[in-house]
Amino acid sequence: MEIVEIIALSMGLAWASGINLYAAIFVLGWLGGNGSLELPAELQVCSEPAVMAAAGFMYFVEFFADKVPGVDTGWDTIHTFIRIPAGAILAAGAVGELGQSAEVVALLLGGTLSAASHATKAGGRILINTSPEPVTNWTASIAEDIAVVASVWSALIYPELFLVALCIVLLIMAWLLPRIWQGVKFLATRLRQLFMKKPPESYIQRYMIKKESENNNSN
Repeated sequence: MEIVEIIALSMGLAWASGINLYAAIFVLGWLGGNGSLELPAELQVCSEPAVMAAAGFMYFVEFFADKVPGVDTGWDTIHTFIRIPAGAILAAGAVGELGQSAEVVALLLGGTLSAASHATKAGGRILINTSPEPVTNWTASIAEDIAVVASVWSALIYPELFLVALCIVLLIMAWLLPRIWQGVKFLATRLRQLFMKKPPESYIQRYMIKKESENNNSN
């Protein structure tokens, strides 16, 4: 593979893994397994039937979990500890033929990119879940699935075009992430105020307080 192709595949896998790890692995394995592309030696394991079966099954589970408000946030929370390290490992595996120093660089950059895409997805979903209708959630989830498949495919087929698109996406993410974070903080503050708010006193409570006050005054 040419250097541009290697870089595109490495960063494409890292970005896609932060959104939907299982779809990224399945698409990678499928493209490598059907002979369309020759994967780097370190990533050829992704085309093994057992790996593809596991990735396909977990994608099937995530496909439905990711479209249920509340469940998707719980799923994203758990996968904070899965997507980011896996994205870093896949990014490093893509550049294995370039040497150990390239693997370390890809591991660091890939982990950072996976973390950024995961944070954008998870934070955006928290805000989307405030909408009472399910259409927005389903639309976002399907758009994410399409983006993951398209990114892995384009990184392998059109690496130069993918790298240009990735730079644009990174600029958009850099603009979005602070605003998503502010929205999540605002939502958390409102929820904390809602649950910590002192409930109104009932009629019986007011009556008991009044009687106690009268007894104290009479004494």
